[in-house]
Amino acid sequence: LFCHRSSETQSTTMENREDSPAGSDQPEMYKMDHKRRGLALIFNQQNFSHELDMKTRFGTAADKANLTERFKELGFKVKGYDNLKKKDMLHKIRKAAKANHADADCFACVFLSHGENGHVYAFDDKIDIKEVTSLFRGDKCRSLVGKPKIFIFQACRGKDREIGVTPMTADDSDTEVVEDAAMIYTLPAGADFLMCYSVAEGFVSFRNTKDGTYYIQKLCMTLQEHGLTLEFTELLTLVNMKLSELCLQGKKQMPCFSSMLTKINDSDYRLPCPGVSS
Repeated sequence: LFCHRSSETQSTTMENREDSPAGSDQPEMYKMDHKRRGLALIFNQQNFSHELDMKTRFGTAADKANLTERFKELGFKVKGYDNLKKKDMLHKIRKAAKANHADADCFACVFLSHGENGHVYAFDDKIDIKEVTSLFRGDKCRSLVGKPKIFIFQACRGKDREIGVTPMTADDSDTEVVEDAAMIYTLPAGADFLMCYSVAEGFVSFRNTKDGTYYIQKLCMTLQEHGLTLEFTELLTLVNMKLSELCLQGKKQMPCFSSMLTKINDSDYRLPCPGVSS
């Protein structure tokens, strides 16, 4: 995911750096050998209050289960929550921002919900994405300074444009399609943030009412298949490619991501997942 060199390779790098011309730029790599990988929060919203008039997000439980499994394979401590109200969701997020991440490699936070215009929805109200990411900036969360902070948004405009794809059985001949997503893209959050969105402007998002959203399905599948060989932005690009090939009823889905990462990853040295030998 975010990789580090072995001590021997780090020594070689330093020697090469000393031999390189003065003033030449030398890329840095994220330190990924802390005591623990880090915390991953998953906020899963299937149901919403009647006042919001938003459709139930059938299939999102599969997304939560899939992500939980993948993040655990990558060594994260996963905390998942279902159908939280705004005050409870913000409490969990603020608690995570105030926690000590000094011995962690990175941090991840996932929202599975409806959303629009820079907001995601809790059970009873919308939450400003900038308000969330601001809690993890360097001036407020010192223990995550210089570390990757990954935010993933499978967030859709549920009331107006929801695409729910009903899985076909052997006896089915039709697939129900309803539009699922509007863009919720926000401005960059700050250094070392990686913002991942299920859909870009002008495209729609697909959700299987049994197996979950196509974006999360493809993301988890790619993590499982290439998590030890590709770094995260490469994985996201591969997810973009896979989803761009999908077309239902003449409509396409195109995810996007915005990287404010300040260091690079070495393609020759991947950080193995716990219990997995390279």
